[in-house]
Amino acid sequence: MACARVPLDEQQVTEAGPRGKERTLPALHPDRAEQRCFVPYKPPPEDAAPAEVEEFLEHAKFITEDLEWLLALPHDKFWCQVVFDESLQRCLDSYLHHAPRGLDLAAVSSSPAVADTQRSVHRAVFLTFLRMATHKESKENFMTPAVFGEIIYENFLFDIPKILDLCVLFGKGNGQLLHKMIENVFAQQPSYYSDLEETVPTVLHVFDSILEKCGLQCEGAAAMEPLKLNAHKQPTAMTMSQQEFVDIILYLCDSTTTIHAFLDIFPVACSSFQSHGFLSRLTSFYETAVPDLEKAVGKRNFDDKSLQQDLWKRLSHSCRKMVETSHLLLHHACLQPILEGRENTQTFAEELLQYFTSFLPEKRFLCDYDEQFPIAEDIGLLQQALPVIDETRTSYLLQGVESAWDGSGRRRPESRIAEQTPWFLSGGAEGGARPELASGGSPGGAEAMLDVPQKGNNGAACSVSGAELESLLSCIRDLLPDLGEGFLLACLHEYNYNSELVINNILEDRLAPGLDTLDRAMPRPVKEELPSVLDSRSNVFDDDEFDVFRRDQVDMSRIWKGRRKGEDAREMLNDKQHVEEQRARYQAYQTVVDEVVIQPGESADAYGSDDYEDEYDDTYDMNQVGANDLDGDSLLNRRPFTIPQVLRKGNRAEVEEDDDEEEEEPIQSNVNRDQFVQDPAMLRERAEARRAAMQQRKGFRPERQSNVAGRPKGQGQTTETFLDRRKKEANKSRVGNHNRRGMADSKRNKGMIPS
Repeated sequence: MACARVPLDEQQVTEAGPRGKERTLPALHPDRAEQRCFVPYKPPPEDAAPAEVEEFLEHAKFITEDLEWLLALPHDKFWCQVVFDESLQRCLDSYLHHAPRGLDLAAVSSSPAVADTQRSVHRAVFLTFLRMATHKESKENFMTPAVFGEIIYENFLFDIPKILDLCVLFGKGNGQLLHKMIENVFAQQPSYYSDLEETVPTVLHVFDSILEKCGLQCEGAAAMEPLKLNAHKQPTAMTMSQQEFVDIILYLCDSTTTIHAFLDIFPVACSSFQSHGFLSRLTSFYETAVPDLEKAVGKRNFDDKSLQQDLWKRLSHSCRKMVETSHLLLHHACLQPILEGRENTQTFAEELLQYFTSFLPEKRFLCDYDEQFPIAEDIGLLQQALPVIDETRTSYLLQGVESAWDGSGRRRPESRIAEQTPWFLSGGAEGGARPELASGGSPGGAEAMLDVPQKGNNGAACSVSGAELESLLSCIRDLLPDLGEGFLLACLHEYNYNSELVINNILEDRLAPGLDTLDRAMPRPVKEELPSVLDSRSNVFDDDEFDVFRRDQVDMSRIWKGRRKGEDAREMLNDKQHVEEQRARYQAYQTVVDEVVIQPGESADAYGSDDYEDEYDDTYDMNQVGANDLDGDSLLNRRPFTIPQVLRKGNRAEVEEDDDEEEEEPIQSNVNRDQFVQDPAMLRERAEARRAAMQQRKGFRPERQSNVAGRPKGQGQTTETFLDRRKKEANKSRVGNHNRRGMADSKRNKGMIPS
């Protein structure tokens, strides 16, 4: 038995030999490996024929059972089988080579049984590689790190191509776990770094070979050979065979997706790619190849329209991955050191600006990059981190971006949601329309996430527009056509409208408890129709004789446009009928009767006369009727009525006090009396009030007070503080002791200093 707390590479075990005798062997020995044949992996069938589906299910079941048996072995037995069983390595290599990628999942999801089986194989392969990358499983089961690195390197358990395939197959949903796994492999065996350096030129050769096949030439190609005399006969993207063109698109899609997945999961490799000028070569390839390939996809004649749509989807996916790869390289090489506040921040900022400047000639790439990752935001980040950055250079870059957009004939979109419909199928113009960068296929199958499902943004509700919701539903139903739209809407709402998470959890059968009880064929709820606007409208002209919304018959003879037929202007002016209609009304005001003579025998009540009432006459006894007339001689018009002093009550002192009060009242109430000198404080207060009212009326805002001191050191500074400091630095030469020569000249001109 293996000894405890001893590395596996130093352990010795005693086992029964072939003839029954016991023998002592190292823990890692070929004789300890079990005789088991691991069958190679075959991808799921595309046409889904019953016989082929059955063959795949049986074949995949063997692989799953063998790998589960391998994972159940103890530590020493597992490593003996991994190191000395060649059939196991052939099985794992075949899966990495033939497993469907993200855009190949339509065939996988055609049958639920095929999808479940593929998911089981995918999980078993991932767990096998994960255990192979772990040199210490527990305190008792571990290996010496140096020996572990030598074993995985010498036996080719891991190499750079395998690591690239692992990233593209298992990266979705397992990024952190896969990052630790690859980081441990590189840490225990530094030779992989040198292998990575040798791999980057091979990756660059991929772009050169695509350009060569398409009859193009990249400016940054390493090998510059003179053109041959028969170079004009080389086929292009429009003239090559259809199968060769399809292979080029598939090759480009697979390469760009793999590179992006590797750099996203293992950012340390960005430095190796940058050392070979990968970013400049990638942008040059994008500018040269992408327009020709898009034109070929749109103009070539395809017998199968679905093939054309698939090629367009893969090409758009490749464009997006190339742009995202460029952003990854810039982020880890320049932006991240600036955000972390490392030393030589100015150097990283200068390098970033240099890369942006190199993008300016690549108009197409610059527009696509700015659409996904706005350059103005990165420059704003630099200005906040480094207030002394050259504003002339940054403004030049921003103007270059605007010029690229103007020259492309495209309008910068407000939202960066990619279109899913190809421009050549939506009736777009040949030259003016621009294909959007479509997102890649939804994960699942080979890219099924093995993590626990979670809600995005902590389960916060995410409101999407109607067009976006229909796009998400269409994307999911393409992979899972048997599910109802009502069930999918509930899943999208539960998982914050994340289609990738919904597809993965449905395939993994790990939906939330509330969704398991729903009918998966539930249709979409019928949307209640809103009442008609005409039925709910309210107007002052409702139900009149011209209300066409509520009347079926309208007197059209009373409706005309312009002058009515048969009418003469002179006759219309001479028509005084409206005057005659008003004549009787005004004749009633012409008769005025001053006295009514009552004939004998008539009653006075007929004319409104009543009996004499004494109370009515007493009402006017106290009023001085006519006293205030203008033509009268009454003293009331000359001075107000006052009570004589003799008739006043009280003593003489009270009377004098009353007179004084009466005399002082008008003096105190005379606010507008003439003043020789007014109070200056009141004058300033009135002027300030008038100025404030005028500024408020004109919308003037007072200038913000400058604050260059900022917060204490170590607490960070606000954007306003950075701007105030930059303004002070730029304008400090205007004041202070910095213009001594100008002041000396001024004094000399005035004769204060002898010349």
